[in-house]
Amino acid sequence: MKTAKEFDEVFDSGEDLSEFIDYSKGRRPNLEQKRVNLDLPLWMIERLDQEARRLGVARQAIMKMFLAQHLEKVG
Repeated sequence: MKTAKEFDEVFDSGEDLSEFIDYSKGRRPNLEQKRVNLDLPLWMIERLDQEARRLGVARQAIMKMFLAQHLEKVG
């Protein structure tokens, strides 16, 4: 396979493309993390914990989810 058009045709036909992809050079963009400290009022922490328990996830996971949803919504 030599061109992007040929690659697209193979993809569109549903064929396996794994032999044409170098997975060793693959990366996931924007997954780098940085630790931040955040002071919250007790009532907010309690509500976060309540929602986290309801969903069966950790407080940090619920906070990440809420932040991601809000940021996606505002653009």
